[in-house]
Amino acid sequence: MAVTTLPAQRTLDVPAVLKECGLAAFVAFALAAPMVGLETLPLTGGLGINTRFGAVAYAAVLVFFGRLGFALLRAGYPVPVLIASLVFAAVLISLLLTGADQILPFKSLILNWFIALLAVVITVRAAWALHRPTAEMAARERENVMDRVGIAVLRGARWLGPLAIAVAIALPFLPFADRRFLDLAILVMTYVMLGWGLNIVVGLAGLLDLGYVAFYAVGAYSFALLALHFDLGFWVSLPLAGLMAAGAGVLLGFPVLRLRGDYLAIVTLGFGEMIRIILVNWYSFTNGPDGLSGIPRPSFFGFPFTRRPAEGTMSFHQLFDVDFASIQRIIFLYYVILVLALVTNMFTLRLRKLPLGRAWEALREDEVACRSLGINPTNTKLTAFGIGAMFAGIAGSFFATRQGFISPESFTFIESAIILSIVVLGGMGSQIGVVVAAILLIGMPEWFRELGQFRMLAFGAGMVLIMIWRPRGLLAHRDPTIRLNRDGDFEAPG
Repeated sequence: MAVTTLPAQRTLDVPAVLKECGLAAFVAFALAAPMVGLETLPLTGGLGINTRFGAVAYAAVLVFFGRLGFALLRAGYPVPVLIASLVFAAVLISLLLTGADQILPFKSLILNWFIALLAVVITVRAAWALHRPTAEMAARERENVMDRVGIAVLRGARWLGPLAIAVAIALPFLPFADRRFLDLAILVMTYVMLGWGLNIVVGLAGLLDLGYVAFYAVGAYSFALLALHFDLGFWVSLPLAGLMAAGAGVLLGFPVLRLRGDYLAIVTLGFGEMIRIILVNWYSFTNGPDGLSGIPRPSFFGFPFTRRPAEGTMSFHQLFDVDFASIQRIIFLYYVILVLALVTNMFTLRLRKLPLGRAWEALREDEVACRSLGINPTNTKLTAFGIGAMFAGIAGSFFATRQGFISPESFTFIESAIILSIVVLGGMGSQIGVVVAAILLIGMPEWFRELGQFRMLAFGAGMVLIMIWRPRGLLAHRDPTIRLNRDGDFEAPG
C-alpha cells in the first residue's frame, strides 16, 4: 500500500511573506502602469490617451496572490494553495466556456485564458508538492527527468531527424499551411539558422557574443549592395555575403583574443552597436536610416515568380504550366531557408566531430588546459567567430531578399538578445534544443499576436517561467564528442 508523504512544514513567517507578496505586487503595478495603464488612441489631429488603471490594479492583485501561493508552497503548505487555485481555475474556465466572461476585469479573451492556464499550472504544482517531501528534492527530480528526456531525444535523433525533415518538406502542402502559417515558418527557420550559427560561438566555443546581429546586418547589406549596384543574382551574392560576414567575424575576433566572460560580452555588444551606427550615418553608402529598397527577389534558376515576365523571358508558372499564385514565391522561399538551415546543421555537426570542433569544446571547458594540450586558442577563437558569422551573413542575405527592403532598425540589440536566448534556452551546444527554443520564442508569440499590447508581457512571463523551471536549458544534456573505452582507446559515443 503506497503511503503519501506530505511535505515537511516549516515555520511560516507571516509578516515576511506578506511583505514579499506586497513588494511583488508593487513592482508589478509600477511596471504595468505605464505599459498597460496608458493606451494611446488615434484622434482627429493628434493622439489621445485612454487610462486603464483598473486593469493594472487587477494585475497587481493577481501577482500578490500568485506570489502568496508560491510562498506557501515553499514553506510546505500545498493544501490551501491547491484548493484556492483549483477553485479559481474552475470558476474562470467555466465563465470562459459559458460565454459569461463579460464580468471579468480583462476584456481580452486570450489574456483571460492565459490567466486560467497559469492557475492550472499552480494547481498542478501544488498537487505535485503533496507527494514530494521537500522542494529541493522536487527540483532535483525535475532536473533528472529533463536530463533523461534530453538523453532520449539525442539518442532518438537518428530517426527523429529524418522524420522532422520529412514533415518540414511536406509542410507547405498540408491543409492548414496558409500564407500566414508559411510566413511564420520562414521566420522560425531563419532564427533556427541564426541560432545554429551562434551555437558555434556560444555553445561549442564558450564565447559570449552579444553583437551577433552585426554579422546578420553585414550579410544583408552585402547582398543588397551587390544586387543593386553590380546586378548580381541571389545565388551568386549568397556566398559572397557569407564571406564578407566571416571577414567581419575575424575582424571582431582579433581585439577580443585575451578577453573572457563579461568583458568579452561588453566588447561584442559594442561591436554590434558600432555596425548599426555606421549603417545609420554612412548615408552615401548604406542610404542611412532610409534603408535600401528594390532588392531583387530570388528566382527559380532564372524564372521569376511574376504573373507577366519581361519580354523574352518565362515565369515560374509558365515553365510548369500551372496557374499563377502569389503563394508560389512564399513556398519557394520556405524551401530556400529550409535548405540553408539544414546545410548549417550538417556543417556544424560535421565540424564538431573534427579536431577543430573538439578544440572548440576544449576551449569552452578550460582555456588554460587547452593551451597545455598544444591547442592554439587564437586560431580556435578566430575560426569560431568567422564560421559563426558566415552563417549569420547567409541568413542576413536571405532576410534581405525575402523582405525586399532593409534598414538599420531591423538589426538592433534586441535581435542579438533573442538569438542568444534561443541558444541558452534550448541548451548550449544542443542542435535540437535550438529548434525547440526557436519555436517557443519566435513561433508562439507570433502565433498569439491577438494578445496585442500584452504579447511581449506574455513573452517575458514565459521566459521567466522556463528559466525557473529549467535554468540549464530545455535540452542541456550533451554527449561527449569522443570518449575513452575500457582499453584506453578513443571511440565515438553511441
